Amino acid sequence: MKESHGKNFKKIISHRHRKKTIKIKASKDKVWRKISNIAGLPTWVVDVKKTVYLSKKKKDVGAVRLITFADGNQIEEHIVAWKTGEYFTYVATDGLPLRAYVATISIKPKSKNLVELTWQSYINSKKMSEKQFTEFLAFMGSFYEASLENLKSLLQK
Repeated sequence: MKESHGKNFKKIISHRHRKKTIKIKASKDKVWRKISNIAGLPTWVVDVKKTVYLSKKKKDVGAVRLITFADGNQIEEHIVAWKTGEYFTYVATDGLPLRAYVATISIKPKSKNLVELTWQSYINSKKMSEKQFTEFLAFMGSFYEASLENLKSLLQK
């Protein structure tokens, strides 16, 4: 998609989806309790040093968290959709070199003690070159995979 900015200037707008799915041998309730603790990221998300609430609300639409990574980078995220026991969706409003980042983490029971967890996102940038954006997408894919493996190891203990 191209966006026109006047007569002689065209800027590429890059947007893509990222989706990673993992099967976890644990009950739906156990998995939901872990992922729905939106400030509990340091226990399973790669390189997250600290997560704090910026809102009084701790769950559901309107909850806001500030994530601090090991490198000091901070990202503010707002919960914009929530269905208890099934999924939540959040948007990053600050801290990423993107125009838009919207992600959903969802769970689907496959049996009594087997859950399929999916982390998917829509990422849009007009601040990066196509090469930078491709590298960022590769990083996000690896980040999701490593974090989901951490979660799986933690929940299958």
